[in-house]
Amino acid sequence: MGVSIWKGVKRMPRIYRALLLGTLAGILDVIPMIGQGLNWYANTSAFIQWIVMGVIITHIEIGLKSWLKGLVVAELCAIPIMIIVSMNGLSAVIPIIVATAILGSCIGYFGDKYIRK
Repeated sequence: MGVSIWKGVKRMPRIYRALLLGTLAGILDVIPMIGQGLNWYANTSAFIQWIVMGVIITHIEIGLKSWLKGLVVAELCAIPIMIIVSMNGLSAVIPIIVATAILGSCIGYFGDKYIRK
């Protein structure tokens, strides 16, 4: 069954696969946020941020290895969110930096492997 699902995904237009990858990253990011009891606005903002990152990271070319491109682009795009969150103290920014590095790298790697090719 898994193979047949993948065949269907491979036939999807590139933009849809990028949106799907971003959606998966968004779900992974929001699950712990819901567990922490963060508000609906924070959860929705993070989810949409990752959907957009899925499109941007998979469609941009900046001459870096795919995982590094994802990490750099995701961290740069997360700076405004980090500034807002830093009002609660700099220690509140550390989980964002870590999650952004991991998810951005994954989008870069898997985007290059399954979307760009």
